[in-house]
Amino acid sequence: MKDFIGALHFITILPLGRPGKFQPSAMLPYFPVVGLLIGTLLFLFDIIFSHFWIRPVASLLDVCFLVLVTGAFHLDGLGDAADGLYGHRRRGTALEIMKDSRVGVMGLVAIVCCLALKWAGITGLDSHRGLFLAIIPAYTRGSILIGIRRLPYARPQGGTGKAFFDNKLGLVAFWGMVPPVLISFFCGWRGILLNAVFIAVVTMTLIYYKRRMNGITGDMLGALVEVSEALLFLAVSVRGLP
Repeated sequence: MKDFIGALHFITILPLGRPGKFQPSAMLPYFPVVGLLIGTLLFLFDIIFSHFWIRPVASLLDVCFLVLVTGAFHLDGLGDAADGLYGHRRRGTALEIMKDSRVGVMGLVAIVCCLALKWAGITGLDSHRGLFLAIIPAYTRGSILIGIRRLPYARPQGGTGKAFFDNKLGLVAFWGMVPPVLISFFCGWRGILLNAVFIAVVTMTLIYYKRRMNGITGDMLGALVEVSEALLFLAVSVRGLP
């Protein structure tokens, strides 16, 4: 339980339990489980919000809840990654920009666009709304594991995220992805679309990271979480599917 609580404290602000010794490789498999907890809370809050406000307002509050419960942790990474990766800067320059705590214009634009897409997707959710609200945060936290397994850490001199790359992740570490994937099978064609879009978004993003930076950083992982979450909500809200 201490590894789960450690993962919970690392990627959320939920004050549950006391984490033990910081062990990145041990807490990583619990990231999708924490994502499923976030999604379940989102689903419950959405029920409450929908009792008092119309769908667009409730969906906006859902987006705000996702920001608050994570302490904008991944959004911060998205902003830094957008500032560093935009344009044709050299790899070293991009890494230096991503270390800067200040958010530039591209970072701000990326954050606003991502939140807007997420709001649009959640607003359009109708069929299996509750299930998708619950499992999509688990999928996107699982993308962190994929990024760490597939790409090396991009800062040779080390950084705050290096400890997560010290040990190679085996396939058994992905056990936390099993529950959300199984739940997606109850969502018909939208569930199939969810899995297809998830694979496509993560694959294309990691290919871009490989070509652009020949590796990945904590900020880039945060960007992967936020972008994939926005696109997954948008994909499963498409009209015309049962």
